[in-house]
Amino acid sequence: MTTLERGTRPRPLHRYTRRVLRGCLALGLIAIAAWAAHELALQRGLQQLREAAQQRLEVEAARLDGQLARFAYLPSLLETSPEVQRLFAAPHDAALRLSTSHYLKALNALAGADNLYVLDVAGTALAAADFEQPGTPVGQDLSYRPYMRDALAHGRAVFYGVGITSGRAGYYLSYAMPARGPALGVATVKVNLEAVEQEWRDLPGELLMLDEHQVVILASRAEWKYRPLSALSADARTEAERGRRYGSAELVPLDWQVHDRSGGRATRVSVAAKRYAVSERAVNRDRWRLVLLDDEAPARAAARNVAFSAGLAAAVCLLLATLAVQRRRELRQRLANREALQAAHDSLEVKVRERTAELQAAQNELVHAGKLAVLGQMSAGMVHELNQPLAALHTLSDNAALLIDKGRLDEARGNLARIGQLVGRLARLTSQLKVFAYKSNEPVGTVSVLKAVNESIALLATRIRDGEIEVSAAVEPQDLRVAGDEARLEQVLGNLLGNAIDALDGAAVRRIEVNAVAGDQHCAIVVRNSGPCIDPNILPRLFEPFVTSKPPGKGLGLGLMISAHLVRGFGGRLRARNLAPAGAEFTIELPCAPAGERA
Repeated sequence: MTTLERGTRPRPLHRYTRRVLRGCLALGLIAIAAWAAHELALQRGLQQLREAAQQRLEVEAARLDGQLARFAYLPSLLETSPEVQRLFAAPHDAALRLSTSHYLKALNALAGADNLYVLDVAGTALAAADFEQPGTPVGQDLSYRPYMRDALAHGRAVFYGVGITSGRAGYYLSYAMPARGPALGVATVKVNLEAVEQEWRDLPGELLMLDEHQVVILASRAEWKYRPLSALSADARTEAERGRRYGSAELVPLDWQVHDRSGGRATRVSVAAKRYAVSERAVNRDRWRLVLLDDEAPARAAARNVAFSAGLAAAVCLLLATLAVQRRRELRQRLANREALQAAHDSLEVKVRERTAELQAAQNELVHAGKLAVLGQMSAGMVHELNQPLAALHTLSDNAALLIDKGRLDEARGNLARIGQLVGRLARLTSQLKVFAYKSNEPVGTVSVLKAVNESIALLATRIRDGEIEVSAAVEPQDLRVAGDEARLEQVLGNLLGNAIDALDGAAVRRIEVNAVAGDQHCAIVVRNSGPCIDPNILPRLFEPFVTSKPPGKGLGLGLMISAHLVRGFGGRLRARNLAPAGAEFTIELPCAPAGERA
């Protein structure tokens, strides 16, 4: 090897390495720009959510505090009532109890509280505004209620809990009477907050109220009510059970996961795997916390759009910079060429040969990279299309071994014959690798639709049986033949049936219909399933590569793209649409074979 050869051969490799490094650097800059834009847009979107949430919280907190303070005067008003004072002096007088209940009913009709009643110091309800209603507290021993004990100990008390007799939750305000001197009894007002809770359901976001034990006592979603953010301590659970604060609720904790905090408070959480921005405000004299959860999905979607735009802008800037650098290099190259023209003819020929060798090496590298890309796409497609026949081979071979062990040789021979057919199909599939790289020059033949449908259903018989799926097939006329190739048409039908089986996982009704009808010049093969509809966002792009509604690891998103490619090769087309109210339909339109070929 000469010195010239040793000095020039590594140059294309070095240039390729530099190009790869520059490409990686460009991709890194684009990724950094997209990430930074995404984070900034997301934080800005979340901040806007919090600002709007704080305004809504202020309004709702003011309404709630006003609702609670509206009835605070009632217990103290009863202290001035001669009727109530006489009842405390003679608590066993039935007539006096009845007249006091009528007085409380009239007073509460004006006030509008849920209930108004008085108790003696032993905790027995003497009279109530709802004395005529089922579930009235009259005659009930309520001494275990915290609002009873706290009112006697401190003069007044508040309490939120489920009514023992009525079964309705409410906010209780109690006052010991008289305000000065030994207590003769306790006056209690019950405020119903269900109307507030009902109004929350029409507001944006999710609103919930937490009591001192971090238990949800009011919520815009009924399934969150009486559920703590975390498991209650033994003392808290004992106190709740003793006062019957939450009725018969099981107090199962919410799936509350905190993802971000600020100032000791959660700012971003997930509930049942759904992400929310959190805003909160203290209400009822700091006894409760009003929490507003805003769905982060719109902010995240906007952040993704901003990230995409930023990445695209960065790519455009890098492209312009690259063009400018290339332009400068081109100008320098022109100057160098002008200077080279002044050199001797022999020196010019040497340089031309060197340049030609470099360009040839670069061209070979590009061709090699293109071949690798095509090979990767071919491999992914063939892996997707070989999975179903391989799974059927595995099932049939296992069944054949069991049938031989049981002496059922005829059935075993049938399985072995089916295995032979599948092996032939695999051979036909592998022989068609050229479809991905070259245009096939083979003429399109004709295929029996009935045979292709039956073969595809038989190939998936095990999955159909295991999934307890009802399959019906109808071909009119039965000798219908279409333009195409037998193996590739079975490949398309098998892919559509396999997708239909996947879609029926977990469905209440599991049914697949395959219908083929001949028209004047074209026939339609329709595959319907009773599963859920296809996501409207995915439906327009369903036949693009790597687009799939399946979870990660369940599909490559190549099956429908390959199927559409094969159908177009037969001169037809593949369409998809959603059914109402549920289900999806795929239609294969192919040219019909002439009547003579059907016969």
